Amino acid sequence: MGHHTTSKNSIVPLIDRLNKYPIGLVDNDKLRQILAILFSEEEAFVASRFPLHEATIDELTKLTGISAEPLTNTLEQMANKGLVIDMPHKGSVYYLLLPGLIGFFEFTFMKQRADLPVAELAKLMGEYLYEDPKNGQASEFFGSKTPLTRSLAYEESIPVSSQVTSYEGAREIIRKSGGGAVGLCYCRHKKEHLDQSCEKGAPVEEICISLGSAAKFMARRGFAEERSVEELLAIIDTAREHNLTHITDNIRHKPSFICNCCSCCCELLAGVQAGYHEGVGKTGYLIAVDAENCSACGLCVKACNVAALHVATVNSTHQLAIAKEVCLGCGACVPACPKGALSMIPVAPPVIPHKKKELMKQILKEKHRMTPFVIDGIKQKVKKILS
Repeated sequence: MGHHTTSKNSIVPLIDRLNKYPIGLVDNDKLRQILAILFSEEEAFVASRFPLHEATIDELTKLTGISAEPLTNTLEQMANKGLVIDMPHKGSVYYLLLPGLIGFFEFTFMKQRADLPVAELAKLMGEYLYEDPKNGQASEFFGSKTPLTRSLAYEESIPVSSQVTSYEGAREIIRKSGGGAVGLCYCRHKKEHLDQSCEKGAPVEEICISLGSAAKFMARRGFAEERSVEELLAIIDTAREHNLTHITDNIRHKPSFICNCCSCCCELLAGVQAGYHEGVGKTGYLIAVDAENCSACGLCVKACNVAALHVATVNSTHQLAIAKEVCLGCGACVPACPKGALSMIPVAPPVIPHKKKELMKQILKEKHRMTPFVIDGIKQKVKKILS
């Protein structure tokens, strides 16, 4: 990744540090403009010195050379901006630098704010993500064999004869979580600052669900509000009324979020539509059509969030065509059919990593970026031995 000029001396080291994550940031002038807006000079320097694991204030003091009190103040500002996560644990606070995607790009638009030029950022981020779909940031995000995220099937659309495992349903994930938090949809909020709105009329507020420790951080820092299991399940109902696709971490154990995504705003689904058909993990189901009952009305085509459906003309008759390689198997189109002609059939089950660490290691291996994490792991083991 080439380097470009910038007025902030710490931007280049910051980009180098961020590019040690499984999903890095392709270096260009627009990225540098974005980072220069989001990070102050001091924040960029502190971020560039972060280790690859959670760190205490004492560790960060040694790494940055900044004394504890001013460093704590800087980290507080960074946590409020969504640049780092703070994690209180047994009397200590651990800090973790967020990646760009999925990370501080999203947090930028997950609350109403006056501390940033959000309209300018919305324009810059949109151009940065899409200006070079094959060799730019889209390729970096969707380019690994193992996707970072996966779609979830509409449980009520799955045939009774199929056995649904517990990690495939949004409702089951929420019930197991015991509750979480809800906030703004990053994608739709960003579109609002570009004077655009969701074609499905999907909500901007009270729609993006976070779970576990991520939910606690987001509620603590004003990015979301805590909600009970019942309240989160009601949000899933709202999402389904708008034929949205549920997307979560590509892991089985304790996913940290459930996004409710549309075809026109969601950047993940935009990647699938741009040709990265494996960029979001599939559900293990495929949509099927009962040709005798289908009237080719096209309502399911509008409901589909990845453009996997279209009405084709065959022998002078209109028929529904399915791009099987594109279909996520989410089932968002099923309730849109007034004839009940659509159903979901099981196909090859997806291979889903068990935990987040396993997922990240797999992507790092695929991108040949494991060395920094191996070295960091060795350093941590040595430190424990010597302490």
